[in-house]
Amino acid sequence: MSAASRPTSKDVARAAGVSQAAVSLVLGGKWPGRVSAATAERVREAARALGYRPNLAARDLRTGRTRTALLVVPALTNEFFARVHAGAASVAAAHGFGVLLYPSPEGTGPATDPFASAPAALDGVLASSMAAQALSGIGAGALPLVMLDSDPATGPGTATVNLAIADGMRQTAGHLLGLGHRDLVHLAADVDSWTFEIRAAALAASVAAMPGARLRTRRCALGVAEAQAAVTALLTAPGERPTALVCDDDLLAAGACKAARRLGVRVPGELSVTGFDDLTLATAIEPELTTVTLPAEEFGVRGMAALLTAVDGGTPADEELPVTLTVRGSTGPAPART
Repeated sequence: MSAASRPTSKDVARAAGVSQAAVSLVLGGKWPGRVSAATAERVREAARALGYRPNLAARDLRTGRTRTALLVVPALTNEFFARVHAGAASVAAAHGFGVLLYPSPEGTGPATDPFASAPAALDGVLASSMAAQALSGIGAGALPLVMLDSDPATGPGTATVNLAIADGMRQTAGHLLGLGHRDLVHLAADVDSWTFEIRAAALAASVAAMPGARLRTRRCALGVAEAQAAVTALLTAPGERPTALVCDDDLLAAGACKAARRLGVRVPGELSVTGFDDLTLATAIEPELTTVTLPAEEFGVRGMAALLTAVDGGTPADEELPVTLTVRGSTGPAPART
């Protein structure tokens, strides 16, 4: 082999003292049960020493693979989905796949196919239920599809990978009810999505199970300014103020805290506020936010792993990742009422 030439699988086979077929099995990850672990390690060591890299383009021509996955999310500006992308991309890279990140226009609306033909340009799709309407425009029906945060019973995908969203809301309700709060308002994201539907259902069921407790709902767009306006109207309306606000998202909670501060309503002395996601801003505001911590990066890892299983012809199992309520300074005992 000349110094300027690129090493080949034949060179690796010669250096390791094995056949080219064995090299193909080892570097393709299909060696277990066919060659010994010691031989596999010898092949990998020879490949590293020679600087050998498989010719993925040639392999893909034979297999019809593009080694490209599409991640469909509501918006690139959302920190949660940036973390999901980080997790998904790390798994994809470890398997020689690239990830195209495709935000649904307007956050949750329909999208057009970003390719001349998505099925010809992609191996599979990983999509958030919040951007599910984009899938029809992309033409994802012909591709392996794994859904994130989607109803396992009715989701369109090969599999679903979910977070235990309902349990997170039950933890939130239990925390507030345990602090003596009986007049709660759900500041609900005005987004038509399964993930928000199950939050509302879990919260309503938890509050209904507590004698003497009541729950009201106020819907608003998913943003700080919109939440501030909605909570300002709520806190200045005639009648008794609620003692706790349960927000569908940390952005809504930040807007709620801003409204309370502008009105001179003490958090948590007069009003407890909770969020959902545990974004960076949860500890940037004062008091720091009690919120449900979601393992966003692991969510992306599990989602991409499931998609690659489907791309390889397997049947990935549905999964649900646990979540945890992180208690901070924005919640406290319910204020006494005369």
